[in-house]
Amino acid sequence: MRFQHVLKALILSLIGMPSIALAEEKPNIVIILTDDQGYADVSYNPHSPPEVSTPNIDALAHSSVICTQGYTSGHVCSPTRAGLMTGRYQQRFGIYTAGEGGSGVPLDEVFIPQRLQPAGYVSGALGKWHLGLTEEYHAMNRGFDEFYGFMGRGAHPYFDHSDMDHPIYRGLKPIEEEGYLTTRITEEAVDFINRHKEEPFFLYVAYNAVHAPPEAPEEDIKKVTGDETRDTLMAMIKHLDMGVGEIVNTLKKHDIFDNTLLVFLTDNGGSGAMNANNAPLRGFKQMDYEGGVHVPFIVSWPAQLEGGKKCDVPMWSTDLFATALDAAGLPMPKDKPLDGKSILPTLKGETDKLHDELYWSSAGANGKWAIRSGNWKLVAEKDRIELFDLEKDLSETTDLAAKHPKVVSELRDKYNAWLDEMADPVSKQEKRWNPDAGAPAKKMSKEEKKAAREKEKAERIKAREAKKSSQTPKSSK
Repeated sequence: MRFQHVLKALILSLIGMPSIALAEEKPNIVIILTDDQGYADVSYNPHSPPEVSTPNIDALAHSSVICTQGYTSGHVCSPTRAGLMTGRYQQRFGIYTAGEGGSGVPLDEVFIPQRLQPAGYVSGALGKWHLGLTEEYHAMNRGFDEFYGFMGRGAHPYFDHSDMDHPIYRGLKPIEEEGYLTTRITEEAVDFINRHKEEPFFLYVAYNAVHAPPEAPEEDIKKVTGDETRDTLMAMIKHLDMGVGEIVNTLKKHDIFDNTLLVFLTDNGGSGAMNANNAPLRGFKQMDYEGGVHVPFIVSWPAQLEGGKKCDVPMWSTDLFATALDAAGLPMPKDKPLDGKSILPTLKGETDKLHDELYWSSAGANGKWAIRSGNWKLVAEKDRIELFDLEKDLSETTDLAAKHPKVVSELRDKYNAWLDEMADPVSKQEKRWNPDAGAPAKKMSKEEKKAAREKEKAERIKAREAKKSSQTPKSSK
């Protein structure tokens, strides 16, 4: 326990006041964000296959609130991170795709640590940033006091840190680094907690595990599934799980776990390229089906929340901004629309609804969007629109669009009205899919290709003959 906590408790006991007054102290806030982890690649999920073993994540889940309807605001990495850090639909400031978010969130958007600073919080960001490549977008220029990790997009090696075009940073400076990156991120998290245990802190631990490339210490890769990538993924998950355990144990060692709001989630659905398992959900990362946006989501705060429970209210990553401010006793910003809401009233059983609708959109390039309203979910890709009843069909196996055209129309109208309020994509692509804009040419059959070649040949011969004819001198009469 922090020294000031002990002293305060002693004084309170001497004057006969209850020690419950300790609850007035600001909590630590820890967000552990994993990367591309499958919905069933945590063994507390009853659908997880036998090769999955996450004892530390399971222990955290069973002592916490498992949010069974936890979502992310994007089906790929950086859009989710942009929404999480700002508490706003990332589309409000033009972020629809990973490329847009990875290039940088507009500098007039305010991040979580900037809101926590006035309350005396020290903030650290570790691991994968993916919210801008250049210094003005660096974590330490977005409110964080400390940073260890990499700024670049997508995949990053776990062992080879020699590429100084995509370096590991400490603070604002690139450094030479060694070791397995998942382990190094964990070590940095433990060190941060050890150094700041006497003051309120916000720690954002953004593991790049278990994003591709499939890399893990050889001694930990066991041949258990018959699939090399899946076996490597299990070893990567082992180190991720060990990291979660070390972070939790460090908080407990300093007697600050009870007054720490800790949220564990992943940034989007598991990746098909890494052979992730999203059972019982349909689809993978880069899709708006449940398998692309419905993720493991755990919330712990023993001082305020009763553990060992489940919460079935839909919530998502964008809510963590407002939740952090609520936990810290800070007012919600009024300068811009805030789309996320504090999930604490829901987790305490004070309300059974947070959002009327949840929206997903990755703009016109791929025509993918979705809306959830109550138990209805509309999923669209280009010309295809499907409707699902998630209460009866979480796996999205039965398309009800033809049976409920009115519901389809209502949800499409809500989505279009929402999209009208969002900014244009920073990449200058269209917000809505346009089948006539940049449509790829239709693939030709072998017969069509042969006919085209013959036609082209005939036109070349005809052009040569015409040219020859024009150059032949006319005979005199």
